[in-house]
Amino acid sequence: MIIFFGPAGAGKSVQGQILAARHNWRWLSTGQLFRDTHDAEVLKKMSVGELIDNETTERVILEALTRSRDIEHVILDGFPRKLEQAQWLVDSQPDHQRSIGLIVVLEVPREELLRRLQLRGRIDDTPEVIDERLNVYRQEIYPILNYLTEQKVRIAHIDGRGTVGQVHDRIEAEVEACSLA
Repeated sequence: MIIFFGPAGAGKSVQGQILAARHNWRWLSTGQLFRDTHDAEVLKKMSVGELIDNETTERVILEALTRSRDIEHVILDGFPRKLEQAQWLVDSQPDHQRSIGLIVVLEVPREELLRRLQLRGRIDDTPEVIDERLNVYRQEIYPILNYLTEQKVRIAHIDGRGTVGQVHDRIEAEVEACSLA
């Protein structure tokens, strides 16, 4: 299992999808899994912008991992978002039968994120909102990375600047260095 981390605008989804397509692996986006669910409660919460609770999120992830047992590797995008979820992912390895082979942390400077997100054109992509998202991201990610480091999971901080192809080449080099490809 490969897990992608990075703030909004870092390119996690694009890079995860390219990596999955290149190797015939499965890309699992928490947001997409929630949008594709037939769970009326999840859809209702999403429609009003509510966060999905840990128990439901973990159930949806476990179901997706179970459905993907025939795929060599899966790429998680958007999970874990909290320390408790990272602990669950490690503790539930006997259930989903996947170990974490690599964490990819896409590092992109604030000014580049601002530029990318402004190009996206969403109404809520103002500098103030982006700064708040970055603060929340940092508060969430550091405890997760510390925990996974303690679990001896390999973590690669990848420069997320440059073309999509340049960033992908950096990620691919780390995947190969971990003997995952």
